[in-house]
Amino acid sequence: MERMKLLILSNYFTPDLSAGSFRMQAFVEALEPHAAQGLEVDLITTRPNRYASHQTEAPEYEDRGWLRIHRIALPAHKGGMGDQARAYVRYALAVRRLTRGRSWDLVFATSSRLMTAGLGAHVARRMDAPLYLDIRDLFTLNMDELLARSPLKLLLPVFRQIERRAFRAARRINVVSEGFLPHIQTVAPGVPVSCFTNGIDDIFLAEDFAVPPARDGLPLILYAGNMGEGQGLHRIVPLVAKALEGRVRFRLIGDGGKRRDLEAALMAQGVTNVELLPPVSRSNLIAQYREADILFLHLNDLDAFCKVLPSKLFEYAATGRPILAGIAGHAADFVAAELPDAEVFAPCDAAAMRTRVERLLTQAPQIERAGFRHRYARRTIMSVMADDVLASGQSSSSLG
Repeated sequence: MERMKLLILSNYFTPDLSAGSFRMQAFVEALEPHAAQGLEVDLITTRPNRYASHQTEAPEYEDRGWLRIHRIALPAHKGGMGDQARAYVRYALAVRRLTRGRSWDLVFATSSRLMTAGLGAHVARRMDAPLYLDIRDLFTLNMDELLARSPLKLLLPVFRQIERRAFRAARRINVVSEGFLPHIQTVAPGVPVSCFTNGIDDIFLAEDFAVPPARDGLPLILYAGNMGEGQGLHRIVPLVAKALEGRVRFRLIGDGGKRRDLEAALMAQGVTNVELLPPVSRSNLIAQYREADILFLHLNDLDAFCKVLPSKLFEYAATGRPILAGIAGHAADFVAAELPDAEVFAPCDAAAMRTRVERLLTQAPQIERAGFRHRYARRTIMSVMADDVLASGQSSSSLG
């Protein structure tokens, strides 16, 4: 590999708790072997801020020789759109300041909420460098539905313009779900697209979950993750938990914009078998997974979510525990092909969820998934993706 300077823009990075953070940690680790051939990387990210209820400290600047990490401090927020917009402005201004007057051979931007993709396109254009986009969500499709009854829907044409300009500016685009491909190819025809999915991190592959949980009372159904509109937990968990009182208990770990709605719905139903906990570190999460009898995930019943592939699926599958999934579209197809032992129901269908829970209670507590663990080891996926990113940068420099 020729000497190369790579700029990475990622809103989240470890030790923050988010799917994007864990993905970028694995990506950076996959880049490290290339440092011996002259790779230099600048990563501009933020101080841990994913959840206001889980604060973790991290240095503002780290210099590892081949890798320099710049973490931007953001204002405190509770996950609302206004808070997120203010945080993005702070991040964008810092990125402009840190990149002013400097140049890199390639810009890599990973984006779930579109704006980091737009920022990456702006920075790459300003320094006349190629752009590689890693798209983890289809922001405009989500907003089409989420903002349908909001005055903010007037901003949708602006978002679509940002998306179109960013995607078409890219030398190459990667997506984490094959369900994204039709939209990407419509918005940016002619731009090469790859699909390197999320995967299973080493911390889960190194664990042996084979010992069944020690039953302490009723069977435990565990959810761990975000509690926002996208997950729709407030629309289904209170109903199902109430119907299954005396038979199972639920433990929901996380935070997000709809946690208060969830709490209110549980109270309105008079539910007594649901425990709500704040976000926990990944090491503590493993202990929680060991205790669970069933691992649960759910996406809201919006058309946009028919295209996603939840990163949580890979983590859950690695444990060998039974999986209960309220999903549709591409995610349901993926589970049918790769995890046929999982019980799937239509999102927000409380009656169907209750039936699937009852079915899982009769099944084996541990399932052999060695093949899945091997196919979707994050280290392997990110190693191939790192080669793809660097090849994209090298091909552009040779053309130049």
